[in-house]
Amino acid sequence: MGKYVSSHLIKDESVVFETRLHWVIFFTWSSLFTLTIAAWIKRALSEFAVTNRRVVMKKGFIARDTFEMNISKIESVNVDQPFMGRIFNYGSLTVIGTGGTRETFHNIAKPMAFRRAFQEQC
Repeated sequence: MGKYVSSHLIKDESVVFETRLHWVIFFTWSSLFTLTIAAWIKRALSEFAVTNRRVVMKKGFIARDTFEMNISKIESVNVDQPFMGRIFNYGSLTVIGTGGTRETFHNIAKPMAFRRAFQEQC
């Protein structure tokens, strides 16, 4: 379990599913120019989890970007997978909350399992 997620669990909350950025991020221009150091750091500092009460997504360290939403406030979790994403099991997750809140996270490993874990908690 990631450090951010485990340190921000509330009473009687437990992690049901956790994933991270997919290894495909090692094949981007920024990763190649930094000899994959940027991709290692980005992957190590990103956490995506479904708990029995909410969805928690976190990216970054100094400039931290977090998204936490109660499961009861989420209308849907959409998965977009390109052709290669279907083959290598990665894609984009878009969480749509009540009131039109929309957050998208790209290059997530096991996006269909993430959505299934969310749906099982509803």
